[in-house]
Amino acid sequence: MQPETTCQLEIISSSDNLSEAARKVIEFSADIKVWLFEGQMGAGKTTLIKSICEVLGVKDNVSSPTFSLVNEYHTAKNEIFYHFDFYRIKSEEEASDIGVDEYFYSDEYCFVEWPSLITSLWPDEYVYITIEIISEKERKICLSKKTDLINRVQ
Repeated sequence: MQPETTCQLEIISSSDNLSEAARKVIEFSADIKVWLFEGQMGAGKTTLIKSICEVLGVKDNVSSPTFSLVNEYHTAKNEIFYHFDFYRIKSEEEASDIGVDEYFYSDEYCFVEWPSLITSLWPDEYVYITIEIISEKERKICLSKKTDLINRVQ
């Protein structure tokens, strides 16, 4: 499921400037805490998440939670980041059973790989990030936001 918005920011990234791309993603995302990462296998979802975590000061080892479904990371400031990988889930109920709603509304960063497998569980606000392979070293990163403007005004 694609968000209603079109690509609001496009970044062409290479392995040489991944930190710069991560900074642009962080800046674009502002205060939205749930980020949904889509892209084919090998597109670089986990690699981009690692770079984002590094820029945000995560001190833990960042790796794909393919088998555990969710990893928890910390910064020196005791900020918590959750990293999900739903590639292997068999149903949305499985994601619901681990309490994904509680994570999404915890006001902690949540980075979600393969969100298309849990579309009915998406929160009201999120950043949707697609990664497309251009070449072995280059990726096109497309960013869009869905925000709940009613709740932000109140």
